[in-house]
Amino acid sequence: EGAELATGGTRRGIVVSTLAEARFFAAGGFDDILYAFPVPRWRLAECSALAQRLQEFQVLVDSPQGLEMLLQNPLPGGKRWLVWLKLDCGNGRAGIRPTDPEALALARAIAQGSPELVTLVGVYAHCGNTYGCRDIPAIQAIARDTTAAVLEFVTA
Repeated sequence: EGAELATGGTRRGIVVSTLAEARFFAAGGFDDILYAFPVPRWRLAECSALAQRLQEFQVLVDSPQGLEMLLQNPLPGGKRWLVWLKLDCGNGRAGIRPTDPEALALARAIAQGSPELVTLVGVYAHCGNTYGCRDIPAIQAIARDTTAAVLEFVTA
Protein backbone atom coordinates (compact mmCIF):
# COMPACT_ATOMS: atom_id res chain seq x y z
CA GLU A 1 0.00 0.00 0.00
CA GLY A 2 2.83 2.37 0.82
CA ALA A 3 4.50 1.81 -2.53
CA GLU A 4 1.23 2.41 -4.34
CA LEU A 5 0.77 5.68 -2.43
CA ALA A 6 4.37 6.68 -3.10
CA THR A 7 3.91 6.16 -6.84
CA GLY A 8 0.60 8.01 -6.98
CA GLY A 9 -1.14 4.78 -7.93
CA THR A 10 0.95 4.29 -11.08
CA ARG A 11 2.80 1.27 -9.67
CA ARG A 12 5.86 2.48 -11.59
CA GLY A 13 9.30 3.79 -10.73
CA ILE A 14 10.14 1.98 -7.50
CA VAL A 15 13.56 1.00 -6.20
CA VAL A 16 14.27 -2.25 -4.38
CA SER A 17 17.39 -3.55 -2.70
CA THR A 18 16.65 -7.27 -3.02
CA LEU A 19 15.24 -9.51 -5.71
CA ALA A 20 12.72 -10.85 -3.19
CA GLU A 21 11.35 -7.30 -2.99
CA ALA A 22 11.33 -7.08 -6.79
CA ARG A 23 9.37 -10.33 -7.09
CA PHE A 24 6.94 -9.16 -4.38
CA PHE A 25 6.22 -5.86 -6.14
CA ALA A 26 6.06 -7.53 -9.56
CA ALA A 27 3.44 -9.94 -8.19
CA GLY A 28 1.55 -6.88 -6.96
CA GLY A 29 1.35 -5.33 -10.41
CA PHE A 30 4.41 -3.07 -10.42
CA ASP A 31 6.08 -3.16 -13.84
CA ASP A 32 8.87 -0.56 -13.54
CA ILE A 33 11.39 -1.64 -10.92
CA LEU A 34 15.02 -0.70 -10.33
CA TYR A 35 17.14 -3.33 -8.56
CA ALA A 36 19.54 -0.99 -6.74
CA PHE A 37 22.48 -3.31 -6.37
CA PRO A 38 25.08 -4.15 -9.03
CA VAL A 39 23.97 -7.44 -10.58
CA PRO A 40 26.02 -10.34 -9.22
CA ARG A 41 26.60 -13.21 -11.68
CA TRP A 42 24.76 -15.65 -9.44
CA ARG A 43 21.61 -13.45 -9.62
CA LEU A 44 21.72 -12.92 -13.38
CA ALA A 45 19.09 -15.57 -14.22
CA GLU A 46 16.63 -14.03 -11.74
CA CYS A 47 17.28 -10.56 -13.14
CA SER A 48 16.80 -11.85 -16.67
CA ALA A 49 13.46 -13.44 -15.75
CA LEU A 50 12.24 -10.18 -14.20
CA ALA A 51 13.49 -8.14 -17.17
CA GLN A 52 11.56 -10.40 -19.53
CA ARG A 53 8.41 -10.31 -17.40
CA LEU A 54 8.19 -6.59 -16.59
CA GLN A 55 7.81 -3.60 -18.86
CA GLU A 56 10.95 -2.10 -17.30
CA PHE A 57 13.29 -3.94 -14.97
CA GLN A 58 16.39 -1.82 -14.45
CA VAL A 59 19.74 -2.86 -12.99
CA LEU A 60 22.96 -1.27 -11.80
CA VAL A 61 26.43 -1.74 -13.27
CA ASP A 62 29.60 -0.54 -11.57
CA SER A 63 32.38 -2.29 -13.48
CA PRO A 64 33.45 -3.30 -16.98
CA GLN A 65 32.99 -6.93 -15.86
CA GLY A 66 29.37 -6.24 -14.94
CA LEU A 67 28.73 -4.67 -18.33
CA GLU A 68 30.42 -7.56 -20.12
CA MET A 69 28.28 -10.05 -18.18
CA LEU A 70 25.11 -8.35 -19.45
CA LEU A 71 26.43 -8.16 -23.01
CA GLN A 72 27.26 -11.87 -22.94
CA ASN A 73 23.75 -12.66 -21.68
CA PRO A 74 21.36 -10.70 -23.91
CA LEU A 75 17.66 -10.66 -23.18
CA PRO A 76 15.45 -12.47 -25.68
CA GLY A 77 12.57 -11.06 -27.68
CA GLY A 78 14.13 -7.73 -28.56
CA LYS A 79 14.32 -6.60 -24.92
CA ARG A 80 17.36 -4.71 -23.69
CA TRP A 81 19.06 -4.51 -20.34
CA LEU A 82 18.17 -1.13 -18.84
CA VAL A 83 21.24 0.02 -16.93
CA TRP A 84 22.11 2.71 -14.43
CA LEU A 85 25.80 3.36 -13.75
CA LYS A 86 26.29 3.03 -9.99
CA LEU A 87 28.51 5.77 -8.58
CA ASP A 88 30.13 5.55 -5.15
CA CYS A 89 30.06 9.10 -3.80
CA GLY A 90 31.35 8.24 -0.34
CA ASN A 91 29.29 5.28 0.80
CA GLY A 92 32.12 2.82 0.06
CA ARG A 93 29.78 -0.13 -0.43
CA ALA A 94 29.18 -0.46 -4.17
CA GLY A 95 29.82 1.60 -7.24
CA ILE A 96 32.67 3.23 -9.04
CA ARG A 97 34.03 6.52 -7.73
CA PRO A 98 33.02 9.37 -10.05
CA THR A 99 36.61 10.64 -9.90
CA ASP A 100 38.01 7.26 -11.03
CA PRO A 101 39.34 7.63 -14.60
CA GLU A 102 37.61 4.35 -15.45
CA ALA A 103 34.17 5.77 -14.56
CA LEU A 104 33.80 7.93 -17.67
CA ALA A 105 35.10 5.13 -19.87
CA LEU A 106 32.55 2.76 -18.35
CA ALA A 107 29.71 5.26 -18.86
CA ARG A 108 30.71 5.66 -22.50
CA ALA A 109 31.00 1.89 -22.99
CA ILE A 110 27.49 1.39 -21.61
CA ALA A 111 26.01 4.25 -23.64
CA GLN A 112 27.78 3.62 -26.94
CA GLY A 113 28.76 -0.06 -26.90
CA SER A 114 25.73 -2.11 -27.90
CA PRO A 115 22.54 -0.08 -27.42
CA GLU A 116 20.46 -2.89 -28.91
CA LEU A 117 21.51 -5.08 -25.95
CA VAL A 118 22.22 -2.61 -23.13
CA THR A 119 20.76 0.87 -22.73
CA LEU A 120 22.17 3.46 -20.34
CA VAL A 121 19.26 4.95 -18.38
CA GLY A 122 21.29 7.22 -16.10
CA VAL A 123 23.62 7.39 -13.13
CA TYR A 124 22.69 6.34 -9.60
CA ALA A 125 24.19 7.22 -6.24
CA HIS A 126 23.01 6.10 -2.82
CA CYS A 127 23.82 8.21 0.23
CA GLY A 128 24.18 5.28 2.61
CA ASN A 129 26.95 7.21 4.32
CA THR A 130 24.18 9.26 5.96
CA TYR A 131 23.19 6.32 8.14
CA GLY A 132 25.68 7.31 10.82
CA CYS A 133 24.70 10.97 10.84
CA ARG A 134 23.44 12.41 14.10
CA ASP A 135 21.70 15.54 12.79
CA ILE A 136 20.06 17.12 9.77
CA PRO A 137 22.99 19.42 8.84
CA ALA A 138 25.27 16.37 8.56
CA ILE A 139 22.77 14.65 6.26
CA GLN A 140 22.40 17.81 4.19
CA ALA A 141 26.17 18.11 3.81
CA ILE A 142 26.41 14.57 2.44
CA ALA A 143 23.46 15.23 0.11
CA ARG A 144 25.15 18.38 -1.21
CA ASP A 145 28.49 16.61 -1.72
CA THR A 146 26.82 13.67 -3.48
CA THR A 147 24.77 15.96 -5.72
CA ALA A 148 27.86 17.97 -6.64
CA ALA A 149 29.84 14.80 -7.44
CA VAL A 150 27.06 13.37 -9.62
CA LEU A 151 26.53 16.66 -11.47
CA GLU A 152 30.25 17.06 -12.09
CA PHE A 153 30.43 13.50 -13.41
CA VAL A 154 27.38 13.89 -15.66
CA THR A 155 28.71 17.19 -17.00
CA ALA A 156 32.04 15.54 -17.85
